[in-house]
Amino acid sequence: MSSSTSTSTLPSGLAVLTTFPDVLFIPEIIFGGLVWILVASSKVLAPMLQGWVMFVSVFCFVMSISLLCLYFCGAHGGGGSCWVTLDAICHSTAALFYLSAAVLEAYTTYSLGFAILLAQEYRENIAAVVFAFVATLLYVIHKVFSLLRWKSS
Repeated sequence: MSSSTSTSTLPSGLAVLTTFPDVLFIPEIIFGGLVWILVASSKVLAPMLQGWVMFVSVFCFVMSISLLCLYFCGAHGGGGSCWVTLDAICHSTAALFYLSAAVLEAYTTYSLGFAILLAQEYRENIAAVVFAFVATLLYVIHKVFSLLRWKSS
């Protein structure tokens, strides 16, 4: 099997950057960080909704960085079934959390569109919505392939 396809074990070292779906860690971190920055810089008129979005973006950012570092270091020791299960659970949880956060951020932005806002703040919220849905899509794709890897392990 070539190095660019998914196997039933987790990669170690730089192989993380050449195997699918593990290569998705990088865009997940980038888009998650963008959501984090945009929500943190926006005006908070609905603290409960945007607080959840902030929690999800920070949680998933830290989780992705942690898993990526553990895979780089080879802490999983070749990817036993418990690590493959952990990977599937983490990405399933992240996909569900990000879906809920993206929908809540879209609802908040839509609701704030009726209020008088500065155009810059509204554009920041729209950008946060777009990046949240992109991050959701990345986590869903990673989840599907992680579950396939889990099933074959």
